[in-house]
Amino acid sequence: MDTTPSGHALVEAGWQKVRGDGRVRPELLEAAYAEPRLRHLFPWTGMGELHFSRCTEWPWAWDVPYIQPAANGEYWVSGPLRSESVGPAVTPQQAVTMVVDRLPPNCGPALVGALSR
Repeated sequence: MDTTPSGHALVEAGWQKVRGDGRVRPELLEAAYAEPRLRHLFPWTGMGELHFSRCTEWPWAWDVPYIQPAANGEYWVSGPLRSESVGPAVTPQQAVTMVVDRLPPNCGPALVGALSR
């Protein structure tokens, strides 16, 4: 587990990037960032989805569920694999809680670099 200032800085830069790219609803980003267990993971986006990685470099770790936008401002939690579905969430906070409840054991701050395969 990397808790060095450089690891923290990389994760924080990742959060700043996803806030600025406009791909994810701002209220979801704020709810996820407010949760300490997610704030220490490296965020990345794709197709309007908010993903969380336990490493700071690609290939991202795919062992944490992710949050997708759904109709009427709601959300859908899936994963960690694309073929796995967790379920719907009405609010960003519900979606975040669903992800946190399914974090892998010992899911701590993101490691600097890519995870060993």
